[in-house]
Amino acid sequence: MKAVIQRVSQASVTIEGQIVADIQQGLLVLVGFEDEDNFEDINWLTAKIANLRIFGDENHVMNLSLKDINGEMIIVSQFTLHALTKKGNRPSYIKASKPDVAIPLYESFIVQMEAELDKKVQTGQFGADMKVSLLNDGPVTLIIDTKNKE
Repeated sequence: MKAVIQRVSQASVTIEGQIVADIQQGLLVLVGFEDEDNFEDINWLTAKIANLRIFGDENHVMNLSLKDINGEMIIVSQFTLHALTKKGNRPSYIKASKPDVAIPLYESFIVQMEAELDKKVQTGQFGADMKVSLLNDGPVTLIIDTKNKE
């Protein structure tokens, strides 16, 4: 499982001209799944993201987590995070899970994140053509791969 975490001042997701998710200060999380991913990976990653100390405290030091600031979150499925790009110029997505595997993992990821944060998170729509807009704050962007936990 791979995730791109972006600290945002504002973010939204639009599908067919309709805004389906819209937040202010918080995190935009793009997440992609592989067939080997499991619920242990989900538990580890959601705890890691919810507790990342990447928001500024009163001294403008990144010392606070999303939980600490009661920030908002949008989660968007992103199979292209598993693109293989070593050969040629056309990415291969062979490592990305097909919907029958990815959808249950994505839904479990959302449920577990809501449990970690003790609040609802907003989402995109799995498989939809989404327009994601964000104002990256910092900018702060992190990439986490559950296959590399150390």
